[in-house]
Amino acid sequence: MTSLIAVVGATGTLGSFVVDLVQRTPGLELHAALSSRDDLDDVRGADLVVDVTHPAVSPAIVEHVVRAGIPVLVGTSGWNAERVAKLRTVVADVDGPGVLVVPNFSLGSVLATRFATMAARFYESVEILEAHHEGKVDSPSGTAVRTAELIAEARRDLGPVSAPFSDQRARGQQVASVPVHSMRLRGVVAKQEVVFGGDGETLTLTHDTISQRAYEQGLLVAMAAAPDVSGVLVGLDSVLPLD
Repeated sequence: MTSLIAVVGATGTLGSFVVDLVQRTPGLELHAALSSRDDLDDVRGADLVVDVTHPAVSPAIVEHVVRAGIPVLVGTSGWNAERVAKLRTVVADVDGPGVLVVPNFSLGSVLATRFATMAARFYESVEILEAHHEGKVDSPSGTAVRTAELIAEARRDLGPVSAPFSDQRARGQQVASVPVHSMRLRGVVAKQEVVFGGDGETLTLTHDTISQRAYEQGLLVAMAAAPDVSGVLVGLDSVLPLD
């Protein structure tokens, strides 16, 4: 059976990659390739809409598609806990298709974040350094935000991480109490380091994205899983057999 996929944000770097992946994958067919300014009614008839647009417009696009009764896979960055909470309200109100929000489609990134949440219970000193290409419009990255939120969740019974001098701008932006430092550099695709500090030691979990090919397997997993999602799920790990 062929799945009809509509891509919103198809003119962007990730969007064009998704379009190409759909077109060369057996069992998938491109239903529509739209920019964020095109008529969203053109997604009607699709089995799944993939949103890879811009943080400023993504929530409105996703709500429109949900209210149209079509499942959504969100690959746009900037979906923090507050935005996800509002989306859950919309999805519950419509009582229709689900939404899968994926901050990062790289399997290695998902695993690195999972390892970070495992380590978080053993270290109260934690900071995140993330670097992306100069064209990335948001910071911190969605992956860094998701990692920080999961670290805080893992430490719920232990308290927030230790972040001295957090009032100083050079100390980064605190996300769920975790300092996050962002770099936007030419020559970089994506990189994240989560550094844990303990007495007499540091533990660093590093993930490097060398090319967009790293997103391919995760995208295919997410596109296969998204139509069956109920409510709102966040993270590729939510549809992977990691436990």
